[in-house]
Amino acid sequence: MTKRPRSTSPALDSPAMKKSKEDAQFLPNKIATAKNAANVDASPPVFQLLDTVHTGVKNLAKGDCVVYWMRMEDMRIRDNRALAQASAQARKGGVPLIALFVLSPQDYIAHDRSPRRIDFTLRNLKCIKDDLARLNVPLYTVSHTPRTKIPDFVHDLMLQWKASHVFGNIEYEVDELRRDLALCRIAKKQGKVACTFVHDKCIVPPGDVRTKEGKGYTVYSPFLRSWAPVLEKAGSHHLDEAPLPQANDSSVHQHAVFGKFFKMEVPNGVEGFTMDPEERDHISTFWPAGEGAAHEMLSRFLNTAARSSQFGAVDPLTKGAKQVDPIKQSRLGKYKDARDRMDSDTTSRLSPYLAAGIVSARACVREALAASSKKKLDVSRDTGVGRWIQELAWRDFYTHIVALFPRVSMGRPFQEKYAGVRWETNAAHLQAWKEGRTGVPIVDAAMRQARTMGWMHNRARMIAAMYLVKDLMIDWRLGEQYFMETLIDGDLASNNGGWQWSASTGVDPAPYFRIFNPYTQSQKTDPGGEYIRHFVPELAKVRGEEVHKPPPALADKLGYPRPLVNHDEARKRAIHRYKNIGEE
Repeated sequence: MTKRPRSTSPALDSPAMKKSKEDAQFLPNKIATAKNAANVDASPPVFQLLDTVHTGVKNLAKGDCVVYWMRMEDMRIRDNRALAQASAQARKGGVPLIALFVLSPQDYIAHDRSPRRIDFTLRNLKCIKDDLARLNVPLYTVSHTPRTKIPDFVHDLMLQWKASHVFGNIEYEVDELRRDLALCRIAKKQGKVACTFVHDKCIVPPGDVRTKEGKGYTVYSPFLRSWAPVLEKAGSHHLDEAPLPQANDSSVHQHAVFGKFFKMEVPNGVEGFTMDPEERDHISTFWPAGEGAAHEMLSRFLNTAARSSQFGAVDPLTKGAKQVDPIKQSRLGKYKDARDRMDSDTTSRLSPYLAAGIVSARACVREALAASSKKKLDVSRDTGVGRWIQELAWRDFYTHIVALFPRVSMGRPFQEKYAGVRWETNAAHLQAWKEGRTGVPIVDAAMRQARTMGWMHNRARMIAAMYLVKDLMIDWRLGEQYFMETLIDGDLASNNGGWQWSASTGVDPAPYFRIFNPYTQSQKTDPGGEYIRHFVPELAKVRGEEVHKPPPALADKLGYPRPLVNHDEARKRAIHRYKNIGEE
């Protein structure tokens, strides 16, 4: 990923935002120039990487091992393509498989990673280490700086271990693609290690669906019309489950080098990203680690009824889930009509697990179709399963955009015509939005949910994002940055896509004149006010219409802030500024 813009406001006091002289050596520019971004778009690094892999080192000596390089987006053993291929290569060569994970604190700073996401990564690494150990596969976890030298560092490790091959799943952000390209070029020059990077994150990889002109789609509906037939095509393997890795021979425990890896511990934290012990316990409850937890959450979404007791800051695996007919009564079955409701656990809550790759998107589609007794792919708007698979297709769509139009990961609006929109620089408003003190209950509930859980209901994200951009007229990139710094499911493609949709600057966006009325949205998504009362305790005893828009006297009495802006006036201002680029 490439860094998003940083505010000069003193109110933005995140440690990741303090830039020292040393930082300047690794933090990328705030926003790429339009020219530089266009140059990157002209030759997307993802295709450069695939070409380099194709022309890489061949006909190698056997070596002493094969390495699978795990990243922050493929943290699982099941249905993992790079891991499966690495295992097959190790089996073929009669050598052990070694797993590698490189912690990169500078990348986490540069990419606005949240402490919650780093903690989630480490907790899942501990689970993976134990699972791999049962297969006699050691996990070597190491931290490295500077981030610019990671390709050299990894190649040096391969030489030390006498590895013949290294396998990894592709990460589609610009920085990560350039890192892997650098490793491939170093390896090709030295001629001793073969590098293989494969598609795994998406159900349909970037480049597999294109317009008639051979370009990537920039509108979702035609993308979906091309995406679905790829999966339905005879002989398609896009939904196939990758084989589990084979166990190493137990003798690897006695190996002079690899045997020591089994005794190496996954660290409990990364400097600069540690969490208060109490908060860590809370977040661990809301988001349990491990593939087992992820698959149980998926199963509950597919097979159990929604519960109003489960929408808030609670353990998602609490007992009491009622098994129901998956087709009509389950959370999946009712997803079409209930997905925007915030007062119950109507959604899957799987976004942290998909973002970290703890469960594959392919598995989600396979299991959803099986639970719904579907023999063919369903992407219709008329069924729960069809609607949910459409959401997974949106995830693919936004990842394709990052891969094929990499300027969006360089701080640029997809639609350059909106690059000159006049934004407000009101630090007090930005801080009030972050803290959930805007005076708009549904927005404040959403932002407080983010602070409490490290997560937000998707509709809440849309409402909160559009409020920041259209009501407060604050640059969408500051909101994008804050979500990455706060949420446990931070994913550049989905986060950037969502923010640019709300800001009307991205692919297939909401038209600039489409501006959510937060009060109307509140009544639609939380009609009884349960979500608001749960996360905004000042309004815990307010009932009826007033919970959505407290009168000034009531707000003052309860110690709840009055609205920062008048929505109707803010709407007119936003439309004027988008229609007249550069004007106040």
